[in-house]
Amino acid sequence: MSCNRNFSSIVVDGDDRAPNRSMLRAVGFEDEDFKKPQVAVCSAWSMVTPCNSHLDELGKMSVEGVDSSGGKALPFGTITVSDGISMGTPGMRYSLVSREVIADSIETVVGAEGMDGVVTIGGCDKNMPACVMALARLNRPGIFVYGGTILPGIHKEKNLDIVSVFEAVGAHASGNISHNELTEIEKKAIPGPGSCGGMYTANTMSSAIEALGMSLPDSSAQLAVSEDKLADAKAAGAAVVNLVEKNIRPRDIMTREAFENAITVVIALGGSTNAVLHLLAMAHEAEVPLDLNDFTEIGKRVPVLCDLKPSGKYNMSHFVRIGGLRPLLKTLLDHGLLHGDCITVTGKTLAENVADAKPYAPYPSGQDLVRPIEDPIKKDSHLRILYGNLASEGAVAKITGKEGLNFSGTAQVYESEEQALRGILDGEVQAGNVVVIRNEGPVGGPGMREMLSPTSAIMGKGLGKEVALITDGRFSGGSHGFVVGHITPEAAVGGLIGMLVNGDPITIDAENNLLTLDLPDEEIERRKQIWQNPGPKEKRGVLAKYAKLVSSASLGAVTH
Repeated sequence: MSCNRNFSSIVVDGDDRAPNRSMLRAVGFEDEDFKKPQVAVCSAWSMVTPCNSHLDELGKMSVEGVDSSGGKALPFGTITVSDGISMGTPGMRYSLVSREVIADSIETVVGAEGMDGVVTIGGCDKNMPACVMALARLNRPGIFVYGGTILPGIHKEKNLDIVSVFEAVGAHASGNISHNELTEIEKKAIPGPGSCGGMYTANTMSSAIEALGMSLPDSSAQLAVSEDKLADAKAAGAAVVNLVEKNIRPRDIMTREAFENAITVVIALGGSTNAVLHLLAMAHEAEVPLDLNDFTEIGKRVPVLCDLKPSGKYNMSHFVRIGGLRPLLKTLLDHGLLHGDCITVTGKTLAENVADAKPYAPYPSGQDLVRPIEDPIKKDSHLRILYGNLASEGAVAKITGKEGLNFSGTAQVYESEEQALRGILDGEVQAGNVVVIRNEGPVGGPGMREMLSPTSAIMGKGLGKEVALITDGRFSGGSHGFVVGHITPEAAVGGLIGMLVNGDPITIDAENNLLTLDLPDEEIERRKQIWQNPGPKEKRGVLAKYAKLVSSASLGAVTH
């Protein structure tokens, strides 16, 4: 098998390549290896987070898959950060920034060394879209491998995950549970390796990436610790060698229609608001036109079908148990909601990949997780793109209908996540308030932190239906309640959210997709005239670079 010489510079015959060969002999190359496709295997393994603590084993399996299929694997690593550990701290500012750092690092290594193909392996919120962003930039035959979902913890016969801990903090603050019970929940919530267990951002993005065609069938709905996941990683290595041979590249797969498929699946699953941010960024790297309004238009025809956490009942492990994603893809395809002719990393179309998918057991007698299209949880999308004087460039809400579809209340304004959390836990936030958390956008943070601690505290205190929250930051996939994020323009660049004061009347209308400050235009104009730019919070380092380069959240918060 010969390599694709459009990419590789190290396998050409002749003495001019002798130094390259000499370097590679030192890392294990034999004479015959120089005639094979060179395939990068990039893993985000680390012991920083359980999401990624097992990825080294998956990397080894991908290397085996490459080598046994006629390629030569070149493994290397990239960074990751843990959202769950940094959540609610200043360290969380680095989370979204890490997406760009990871994509840059993969591009840098593969671009410098001239590999023919790429396997990327991720298992946490930001390294997953980052891997796909890098593949889109490089446009060399490539594939993504998801690390897999965690098993749930158990406490008092109830399933636990990381969000259970955050909500328990609010319940403890309200006196609803004891300190001992809070400690028990904390100890039991994360039983081992894998990504957070609900339809939070990691499982949302794994499903979106499979629907996009950039991972193998069934890759998204597998347990982290399982024979299926090991087999998936090995098969991915073999698949990339096949992609190199057929010269099928990421941009052949990541088309406009493929992104529409990804959005459709995110909606059907009831997925995370972060999918909006990440899919926009991935499309940007693939040079595919995609914007906020596409989520609205697709959302008009796609129902929410899956009863998954945080708003629903079940974890991803339960979804795995009833058959995973392929039966859902087949159902959506049969109802004309997916583009079946999109090519995927198997070299086959989406329709071919799901042709033999067995349907779920009947609803509700056999399973009550996935509902039929004729009887959905919500007939249209839970991801609402809101506009109005508070979000002239758009905002993203996650409204399942369980919270209601409209909320009017008075602003309770906080300049940071920490201030808001303290106000919620101390009882400053009351029923009828719209909690406003600002200066948390991509520029203002800098870094656009997730507001899981405040939203969980609201739910834990039993205020989920009585209090709304809006922010120019973003949300964890585990956040639920009447919440609106990604407000653009953000406060730091002169957005109206930066000019709100306590008591301002605010309306959130998820039926007409509006977010408004209910004051006369003259008063709004007066506030704009006296607003002053606060200037950058950071003067040096990666956060300062990010704040200077980053685009609006409405464009995916990309840095070029």
